[in-house]
Amino acid sequence: MSGSFLIETEERTALRAAVAALGRRHGRGYDRESLWREAGKLGYLGVNLPEEYGGGGGGITELSLVLEELGSAGCPLLLMIVSPAICGTVIARFGTDEQKRQWLPGLSDGSLTMAFGITEPDAGSNSHRLTTTARKDGGDWVLNGRKIFVSGVDIADATLIVGRTEDARTGRLKPCLFIVPRDAEGFHRSPIDMELHAVEKQFELVIDDVRLPADALVGDEDAGLLQLFAGLNPERVMTAAFALGMGRYALDRAVEYAKTRQVWKEPIGAHQAIAHPLAQAHIELELAALMMRKAAYLLDAGDDTGAGEAANMAKYAAAEACVHAVDQAVHTLGGNGLTREYGLASLVTAARVARIAPVSREMILNYVSHQSLGLPKSY
Repeated sequence: MSGSFLIETEERTALRAAVAALGRRHGRGYDRESLWREAGKLGYLGVNLPEEYGGGGGGITELSLVLEELGSAGCPLLLMIVSPAICGTVIARFGTDEQKRQWLPGLSDGSLTMAFGITEPDAGSNSHRLTTTARKDGGDWVLNGRKIFVSGVDIADATLIVGRTEDARTGRLKPCLFIVPRDAEGFHRSPIDMELHAVEKQFELVIDDVRLPADALVGDEDAGLLQLFAGLNPERVMTAAFALGMGRYALDRAVEYAKTRQVWKEPIGAHQAIAHPLAQAHIELELAALMMRKAAYLLDAGDDTGAGEAANMAKYAAAEACVHAVDQAVHTLGGNGLTREYGLASLVTAARVARIAPVSREMILNYVSHQSLGLPKSY
């Protein structure tokens, strides 16, 4: 494999600088709608989507860079993981010409937003156990089921729902993807009361005899997991970018504090008990960033198998590095780390999310132990 992912091109360096400047203008107290609108207008939300549909013609490498830089400025856009990365990628790869014309320009400039529904109350994200089903009724599809922890349904124009259709030959259920408009009859949402304070809300969905036209199906009915993971691998890379941005933001605040906070004669950052843990957190973030870039490179090169392993590893490494960086940042500030003024305490719970979603670290360890190491399964 080429090592070109290690070297950032002039174009990506310029993109990184421009997005960082945008992030600094909005800052930690950002308004999500305003930032989303401006980022879309500048072309940052669709850098991974095809140029012929208004995108930047880049890949997940560029999109992850955008999210990482916004996060490091304290204003990450969570729906970037979902709308352009998952939904945009799936539609660009597998959608019909009409689906591409209808959705990709809007996903590129941010004027349209898509949510993504896979997780279920009893199955989690296990695509083999999902109970949301789609059956054919004449020329239509009829969907029934429930989804949980779906981000941003209230502001999304549609939700890409993972349902299961029955194979007429074998009777087995296989995953398929359907575009469900926000106002579809029988498509009900209710907010989940989260202790985590985030700009984007989480919802539970009840899908009750939702009737969809034939062209609501994205891609080939028989493609199954191939199409699903075409969206899930970018999701893991983008979650890594989200975690890296958060970790970098926390570390930067701690370093700034350690340079200026004086207890005796020197700033506290001169003491190794403060300096070494911050240096370690920086190293861990940089190592995770390398794996994220490798995963994005493999995705953009079309190596879905290699990208699957690397994307899982990147998400795992970035989540662990983020949690450690946030914890150390809060600890560096002491009591100040828990005040609203410094804006770090809320990241303690936010950082945990990267360990849990969109797939837990334990499931990633299962994947690596089975797929990478060839160890037997216990399930």
